[in-house]
Amino acid sequence: MTEDIITLSRSMDVPFERLVLSERNVRRIRTGQSIEELAEDIARRTLLQSLSVRPIPEKEGCYEVQAGGRRYRALELLVKQGRLAANTPIPCIVREDGLLEEDSLAENVQRRNLHPLDQFRAFQSLKEQGLGDEEIAARFFVTPHIVRQRLKLAGVSPKLLEAYETDAMTLEQLMAFTITDDHARQEKVWETVAQGYSKHPVTIRRLLTENSIAADDGRVLFVGLPAYEAAGGTVLRDLFSEENEGWIEDPALLEHLFTEKLAREAEAISAEGWKWIEVAESFPYGHTRGLGHIKGEDVPMNADEAAEYEALCSEREEIERRYFQEDSEDMPDEARRRFVQINDRIDELEDRPLTYDPADIARAGAFVSIDDDGILVVQRGYVRQDDKEQAVDDASEGASHTGSEAQAQDSGNVSPPAEPEDEGLKPLSERLVMELTAHRTLALRDALGADPDTAFLAALHAIALQSFYHFSFESCLEIMATSSGFSVQGPDLKTCPSALSIEERHEAWRKQLPKEAKDLWETLRTFDESRRKALFAHCVGLSVNAVRGPLNRAESRMRHADQLAMLLALDLHAAGWKPTAANYLGRVSKAHILEAITEARGESSAALIEHMRKTDMAAQAERMLDGTNWLPEPLRTPEIEPENNDPAEDPETELQDELSADLPDFLCDAA
Repeated sequence: MTEDIITLSRSMDVPFERLVLSERNVRRIRTGQSIEELAEDIARRTLLQSLSVRPIPEKEGCYEVQAGGRRYRALELLVKQGRLAANTPIPCIVREDGLLEEDSLAENVQRRNLHPLDQFRAFQSLKEQGLGDEEIAARFFVTPHIVRQRLKLAGVSPKLLEAYETDAMTLEQLMAFTITDDHARQEKVWETVAQGYSKHPVTIRRLLTENSIAADDGRVLFVGLPAYEAAGGTVLRDLFSEENEGWIEDPALLEHLFTEKLAREAEAISAEGWKWIEVAESFPYGHTRGLGHIKGEDVPMNADEAAEYEALCSEREEIERRYFQEDSEDMPDEARRRFVQINDRIDELEDRPLTYDPADIARAGAFVSIDDDGILVVQRGYVRQDDKEQAVDDASEGASHTGSEAQAQDSGNVSPPAEPEDEGLKPLSERLVMELTAHRTLALRDALGADPDTAFLAALHAIALQSFYHFSFESCLEIMATSSGFSVQGPDLKTCPSALSIEERHEAWRKQLPKEAKDLWETLRTFDESRRKALFAHCVGLSVNAVRGPLNRAESRMRHADQLAMLLALDLHAAGWKPTAANYLGRVSKAHILEAITEARGESSAALIEHMRKTDMAAQAERMLDGTNWLPEPLRTPEIEPENNDPAEDPETELQDELSADLPDFLCDAA
């Protein structure tokens, strides 16, 4: 049987003024390119696709547009703008049978979007023909950044593009490979990932950058990427990261530039006259323990600074009154920016430079380093014990020498003959003084024991001396409050929230206490009860030692640490600690990692990673434990159990959801 020969609908040009948009078009929701952008595209390239129309029986020679409504609206806009004549012939396909809604639906449903890889290659072809990023972006109504993203994807190894084309690789995985242009390296990492269990983009980026240094490393921030690149260094950049992440490819060059710049900064500090300077990328937590500290004097504000400070404080108070009270209107962006500027400037004015006595500078030193944000950190005014004792000896010798000179002086510069010493003025014997002061000591013990307020003040004075004035002997109380250092430190100890909080509180108290230890007693007497208690708590807190190690195995000490933690309801997770590959997961066995996942997420979650290599397992475990309250046994407080997530929430499903998420912006804006 012979099949019927298909007859296609006829095509013809219809003047635009004889076209009417059908109200039965199935597309109601506007998506994709805007009408204005489409109009500009038609103006540049003319109409690339005909309209589908039907005759209107009641209006001879007129047609309703059943498919191509957006194109019709774009043409209509051009007519209104006077850029297109109303009688311009429009290419149309004329349908005279079937249902209008069916044709409209088929025209939209049967259309298939261009594969992303075809988009990438098309942009690459335009680039090869001489078009710049800005010009391509203007022609397709996208940003130059999106153009660079598509070109970057098109430049990935052909083997990887083929894997993406055949759905062996996801778009997110392909994006991860763009951080390097080395095709051989890309292919090697893909072979490793394809044979393993962890194919997440995070793993791909880690493998590609395992011998590189992250651009947010403190050394990089201190040197500056422009300086590093100017010296010939190369940077891997991730165009698909919101933070525009990058990695340093030449660690040796970075270290050379960092060392040079830090040495220059140290030379400038040394020129201030300090006796010694210690320089390092960073110092361990507690490195100033056992050192004395001299206090500098704040440089007062000049008249202009004082006036500016007063005006800024008034302006800040007005903003707070207007926007921070209940039922106030939302703060506009401009006011919010101004509020931030005011606070920053007030902080600058309050953070006054310090001046030091030249004699103090001559016996003290400074530590020069950087913080995690690459900011130079200079800790001035620390005194070593030998220098402290030498200063005391020099002062005593000077006083003795001055006294001798005074006794030798007379009008004729000749010492007068010594008069016979009065027997009644002889010093008391040492034994007698000891016997008498023993009675005084007992009397003081009795009186102090009956006066809790004074006893508290005296104890506070004793431990505050040891906390803020090293090598001081200004207290008659034999109370020792030592603050042990940490012989073993993890990578994040110095920057953990607890360390930063203690340092900030200690510095705040240092500014409130007098420069000399001899003046501390009178200062503490002026403090009210709440300030005394706050200072006492801070000093006592510094004496805690709950480190469990070879030199500190006393069960009674550890038991007391647990009791103290329970009373304080100590929660290390709330204090800012969370398990990472660096501080725990990468330093324990695979069995410990699986035990952690089982406790926090359940056995089914642990089964997802049990066959991984150790490094991959640690990285995945870090992600899976994020957001839980899981803690290793040494960090747990008795009677405070970790709050586990619902094991029914399968992290494998969560990971798959991440991989199948909606396409990113650079594809959603496709022309």
